[in-house]
Parts: sequence; structure tokens; C-alpha cells
Amino acid sequence: MTKKARTRLSNPDVEDEAAIRVLRQFRQIFNAVKTHFQRVEKKVGLGGAQLWALGVIRDRPDIGMGELGKALNIHQSTASNLVKSLVERDLVVAAKTGSDRRAVSLRLLPEGAKLLKRSPGPFTGVLPEALAALDAESLERLEADLARLIDVLHADERGGNIPLGNL
Repeated sequence: MTKKARTRLSNPDVEDEAAIRVLRQFRQIFNAVKTHFQRVEKKVGLGGAQLWALGVIRDRPDIGMGELGKALNIHQSTASNLVKSLVERDLVVAAKTGSDRRAVSLRLLPEGAKLLKRSPGPFTGVLPEALAALDAESLERLEADLARLIDVLHADERGGNIPLGNL
């Protein structure tokens, strides 16, 4: 944190009150996301990203690992790790396809379907669902403002590929 930022937070004025209000909004967002993930974990014993993956696999039978990664907006290796635990729990089957021995086709098993039926939604998570509900103008403004904040934070862009439930 810069000296200017520390001074501003310890000696709030009108401008700083806005920063404090925005900080509280971020806390509300993080708490909503965390609460959703905790409810999912408690109810079905899966993390939010795993539940989302199950939902995508149900909706797109025979999806491949690369396509699953794209659908979840995560790296293929992260998707592969998610699927590994789903296969181990007999929720999903990963069948080898074609001549490429690395390629797999993913299908939901009956236990996976049962788990999805009793899972609290939305499967994509509350934040992606809320963002999808915003109009285009609001999303563009939010994207620009968050890009500026990310720049000020000097945040590593690779962090954008980590599912929120893994933070």
C-alpha cells in the first residue's frame, strides 16, 4: 500500500468515505460468494467450481476437457484437475475418444445427476449469475473501473484464471 493510501485511510475525508463505501461493497460481494460456496459445500460436498463443471457436463454431454475449460473460463489443466475429483467420486465418466489418447469425452453419471438435483443453484455461482443479469452499459463501465483498480493493485493477470472457490 502506498504512503498516500495509508494516510488517506487513517485520516478519512469526503473522498476517502467513498473509498470506504466501495470497500464495504467489495466485502458484501465477497461474503455473498463465500456464503454460496459454503452452502454448496455443506449441502453436496463439492466446491463451487466442481458443481459448475457438473452442470456444464450435464448440459453438454460428451464435452471435451478443452471445451469444458472454455465454458468455465479456466485453463484446461485446472479443468482436468476438477474432473479428476468428479471421476474419483463416480459423478462423471471420462472416456478416451479418437486416435488422440489424451482426448476424453465427459458424461454425467446417475450419481452426478442426483447430486445436481439437490444442489443449491445457481451452478455457475452467484457472481457470474449476477454479472450476467447486468445490462451491457453497466458491464462495460464496471469492466473499465475494475481494470483501473487491477492496474493500481499491480495484480497478476493469471489470477483471473483461478476459480473463486479456489481462493
